[in-house]
Amino acid sequence: MNKKIFIIEDDANLLYGLEAQFEFGEFQVETSTGEEELEELLTRMRDFDPDYVVLDLILPKVDGFEIIKKMKADDELDDRQIFIFTDLSDEDSRQRSLDLGADYVFFKEEFDTFEFAEKVKKIIANQEKTEERDYEE
Repeated sequence: MNKKIFIIEDDANLLYGLEAQFEFGEFQVETSTGEEELEELLTRMRDFDPDYVVLDLILPKVDGFEIIKKMKADDELDDRQIFIFTDLSDEDSRQRSLDLGADYVFFKEEFDTFEFAEKVKKIIANQEKTEERDYEE
């Protein structure tokens, strides 16, 4: 079965680029431009039930940090891995994201969509290999 990834990004070019990169692989993709209210966005996420979330921190209607907080406080979403992909390239934003529960933080200035998607896919593949080894032991 395909893994599911929910991408929240307000830049249409980045959003469609990321969507294409993950759909080209083995992912089922759901996207949001961040135009919804927070509760509507969380409801969409619960309905889609993603394995992973790619999140921009700067969105039109809701703060990315608030999304992380709400996901980690939600019994249905708290165990989803969160990959931050943001323009906020300061150490405080990186640390705050990790402190709130994000798993990885990537800065847009360092990666294009292809490189970022490949990095995320590698992380996920490595985790799956580790889980398979643990399962076999």
